Amino acid sequence: MTLVRMQPRACDDDPTPSHQTVDQAMEATGPQVGDDMTVEVALAVMAGARTDRLLVSDEHGLCTGLVSHARLAALRGSAAWTDAARLRDVLGVPGPFPSPMTTMADAERAMLQGRLDALPVVDEEGSAVGILALTR
Repeated sequence: MTLVRMQPRACDDDPTPSHQTVDQAMEATGPQVGDDMTVEVALAVMAGARTDRLLVSDEHGLCTGLVSHARLAALRGSAAWTDAARLRDVLGVPGPFPSPMTTMADAERAMLQGRLDALPVVDEEGSAVGILALTR
């Protein structure tokens, strides 16, 4: 499993992969939206931001999940589709999510167990600070 690293770091700050933390490999957060947003609006936000995923937060600003364009598009194309569907109704895997201090080995295990290609990374208060994603 190879994870995306968006910021380079010095070689002398390069711990072994098993000791590397999520903080050293996560992407910037990108667009964050409320869980009361409709799926249709979320798809429009993704198109406008040219991204394939959105971080979702509750009314208190706490991260509740991550949705992908593929998941929302599949829902929109299904027989169960309704234009009143909200993100909170279609969120995937609920937390707990890794913190920036989680080791890469632990994050990789969580992603493999959940068959996930991306996870939100949250701070100690539960607010999203980044995304940990597999490279493509």
